[in-house]
Amino acid sequence: MTNPLEKWVEEQARLAMPDRVYWCNGSEEEARKIIDIGINKEQIEGHPVFQKLNHKLWPNSYFHRSHHDDVARTEQVTFVCHPERELSGPTNNWQEPKKAIAMLKGLSKGCMKGRTMYVLPYMMGHPDSPYSKACIQLTDISYVAANMRIMTRMGKNVIDKIGESDNFVKGFHSLGDLDKNHRFVMHFPQDNLVWSIGSGYGGNALLGKKCFSLRIASYLGFIEGWLAEHMVIFGLENPKGEIKYIAAAFPSACGKTNLAMLQSALPGYKVWTVGDDIAWLNAGTDGRLYAINPESGFFCVAPGTSMDTNANMVRTIKNNKYFPTIYTNVALNPKTNEPWWEGYTKTPPKNLIDWLGNKWDKSKGERAAHPNSRITVSAYNAPTLSKEFDNPKGVPISAIIFGGRRSSLIPLVVESFDWAHGVFTGARTGSEGTAAATDVKKALRRDPMAMLPFCGYNMGDYFKHWIGMGERLARPPRIFSVNWFRKDKAGKFLWPGFGENIRVLNWILDRLDGNVKARETPIGYVPYPNDLNIEGLKISKSDIDELCEVDIRQWDGEVKDIKAFFKQFGKHLPNEFNEEIAKLEK
Repeated sequence: MTNPLEKWVEEQARLAMPDRVYWCNGSEEEARKIIDIGINKEQIEGHPVFQKLNHKLWPNSYFHRSHHDDVARTEQVTFVCHPERELSGPTNNWQEPKKAIAMLKGLSKGCMKGRTMYVLPYMMGHPDSPYSKACIQLTDISYVAANMRIMTRMGKNVIDKIGESDNFVKGFHSLGDLDKNHRFVMHFPQDNLVWSIGSGYGGNALLGKKCFSLRIASYLGFIEGWLAEHMVIFGLENPKGEIKYIAAAFPSACGKTNLAMLQSALPGYKVWTVGDDIAWLNAGTDGRLYAINPESGFFCVAPGTSMDTNANMVRTIKNNKYFPTIYTNVALNPKTNEPWWEGYTKTPPKNLIDWLGNKWDKSKGERAAHPNSRITVSAYNAPTLSKEFDNPKGVPISAIIFGGRRSSLIPLVVESFDWAHGVFTGARTGSEGTAAATDVKKALRRDPMAMLPFCGYNMGDYFKHWIGMGERLARPPRIFSVNWFRKDKAGKFLWPGFGENIRVLNWILDRLDGNVKARETPIGYVPYPNDLNIEGLKISKSDIDELCEVDIRQWDGEVKDIKAFFKQFGKHLPNEFNEEIAKLEK
């Protein structure tokens, strides 16, 4: 008699009709075989799924080129299918679950003919953590199987952990025919199910990532009393050797990985990486907030990554002792068989092959690497990996930071008045568009807690859940907002960013330790310019003053936009937000 896991896999196999079903065990030997299959037996648009790179210069590294119109998250075909539309909320696409399942079954019938169905058993979180979740993903492409082994803790022990239980997260994925008109990424929170067809891109196909770790997990957290967040987690060590842990939320492609792996420009300060994208936050028995990173790898944006901007990430991708590193949609130097992307070197190599496989012509003004090209690499390769990375209990969070990409108005750093005000600050966060999603306009959009594309239920209830979490904590973290991207009238960035961001983190540490005062403004506490450590930094006093400026006269339009955004949540909006808006208007 089959158990619930075997029964589910058999049912999906009857629907998808693969030539072969292979249960992965997560071993290194298996990983090499899967990469080899991608090199020799599987193709996308006539290209092998994987191409071996120069292993002398880029150890254990491989290149992948996706379908030409399958290069980023596709929010317009991403659905959250609760039984009632209101539970999905106004910011999610919705379909009635039975109709959605019927449509998906129609699209998925025979979708794996001629292919292998890989069964991927994986844990999100350390296997010994009380916060971890056991998951199964099915896929028909070696690229997803190889990436999931890097990004999650995959192995047969997960099957043993599930045993006879039906309490596991289910993920069905198939490339289908890669027709964008047949592309859907659908979530069924009540059934712990994600169903994705028609895409091979990471955010749509690596179902343990945004699909489960955020959309499904955020709803689980709502029901079970914890938070699943689009946040980095890092330890900030001061010159005395004291470490405080910080969680920070930024929209995709706004510098999360750079912050999580920051190389400090201030002597004596160090950053220790716990996670670069996702945090699961739970209330500890001591009344503090604890965070784990459910992932075990990084899926980071390649363009802009260099020794100047993120030296620790470059060291990570060159340190392949444990897992392969996979480069997706970057450019190739055919002479040396090396990957390349804009920003990696100041001068591009000659005769590059662009991400589409064509000879690159710089004069046409097109990029050699896709703006959303990616690097998948194991966290265990990182020289900055925190010694607490595998701590089943997680790390205690002293501060939460919200940030976005704003060229004006928003100061360099602001501390919130209290927990409710901090939640309001995170909820009103706006950011200018990036290349991480294909269908997002480049204009400003509200992106609360950087979770707008990832919240798996009504976002008004999500805000209430945040308020409630603070009430459960005896010692809640202090909440800050930052903006590295403010520009002057000539369009030049006022703040140097990257490793210099440690100076802002230093001020946050000083606030946590009670070492500095701050200036009260209608939006929170901002630094006195003299309290920011800018020693050795080439920046004018006027620029610092502008970075810390809060000109409330310019906030009329901002407040109107915030109110218009919140209006869509109606009765689901927390009363605390109406109070905060009234204070800000006054």
